[in-house]
This record gives sequence, C-alpha cells and structure tokens, in this order.
Amino acid sequence: MDPEATLEHPEAVRQLHREFLRSGSDVMQTFTFYASDDKLENRGNYVAQKFSGQKVNEAACDIAREVADEGDALVAGGVSQTPSYLSCKSEADVKAIFKKQLDVFVKKNVDFMIAEYFEHVEEAEWAVQVLKGSGKPVAATLCIGPTGDLNGVSPGDCAVKLVKAGAQIVGINCHFDPMTCLETMKLMKAGLEAAKLKAHLMVQPLAYHTPDCNHQGFIDLPEFPFGKRP
Repeated sequence: MDPEATLEHPEAVRQLHREFLRSGSDVMQTFTFYASDDKLENRGNYVAQKFSGQKVNEAACDIAREVADEGDALVAGGVSQTPSYLSCKSEADVKAIFKKQLDVFVKKNVDFMIAEYFEHVEEAEWAVQVLKGSGKPVAATLCIGPTGDLNGVSPGDCAVKLVKAGAQIVGINCHFDPMTCLETMKLMKAGLEAAKLKAHLMVQPLAYHTPDCNHQGFIDLPEFPFGKRP
C-alpha cells in the first residue's frame, strides 16, 4: 500500500496494524514510509495536492495509536530517504523535509522515532539529527550490506556516524536476507566496539534468501521488481 491509504483506506491500514499486534508486535510503526512531501510529489501522486503530506502523516499516527492502545504496544514515527537528497538539495532543505514529519510525530506524541531505509549514511545522519530534537529515543537503520553504503562508507563507520549523530539504536533493514544482514551487523558491532561507543542494535531483514547483488541487494536483480516471486 502507498501512504495515502491512511486517508483513502484507513480500515485496511488499521487491520494491518491489528494483525501485527495479534502476532506479538510490541511496536506499531506509523504508516509513513515514503510519506514526506517531496516523495509524494516526486511520484506524481495526487495525494500531495488532494490531502497534503501533513494529513497523511497525522492519519497514520492516529491509526497506529488507536491499535497500539488495544494492546500493550508502543508507537514509532518513521521517516525514510528523500528525493531531495538524491537530487542534491542542501542539508537545510533535506532537514526541513524531515522536520515537517517530526512536527506531526511530536504533535501526536509518538513514543520513539525510526529513520529507516537509507542508502547513504550522510542522509541518515541528517535525519537522526532532526529526529533527536523531539527528545524521544531514535533508531536508525540503513539498507546496506557488508560493502557499506552507496558512497562506500563501511558498515562499522556507518554505525559510528549514526551513534555520534544521536541514535540510541542502529542497524540494518530491507535489502538483504537474514544471513547477509547478520554479517553486516557483525561489522557494525565491531565498528562501535573499536570506537568505544555503545548502542542497541536492530535488524529488519527480508524474509527470504536473496543472491549477492552488491550494494543494493535484491533491488539490483534484473528481475526486480516484476519477477520477485520466483
């Protein structure tokens, strides 16, 4: 689903959260992946004009909190990489994008923040620096493998940069299978230990095996995105 589903199909998003809750999830993450204003506009998505990114993010927070309150769960507000960074906008411009989402998360009083799905550690650092302004804990995960981010920054150095930026939790998500993610996590842990830094570690791997496809994992496969099932 796309993030505008929080407004167009709220019951579907609500039920998805409930399924996670019933499965044992302790955290309801707001359905705000790629829900920054620039991403909505970049995709040619009419929701940017019809609803506004703010309304999408507000609805996502409300639904996540409603379901979290049905159990004993926390709510995490999430941001992800932006078209503004990839199009070489300034640090100030990119941080302003994150700040818009953060303002909603603060207003809705989510329990902690997640910066996830970043291919460049620099942008993740900027996200963490903005999110920590809430005073809430911040987790930051990169969609990288053992070779590091797209600029060649090693996993160990990435972990150090994220902790120094203010993240209490660092790790990996999304582009690689569990075994590859664990290899990368070992490198992140070693980097933190060498720098004498402490942080909690988290990993959100893909749920299936993927071939070794260098920096970007399964999305570098020629079959992506139409032939993923086989």
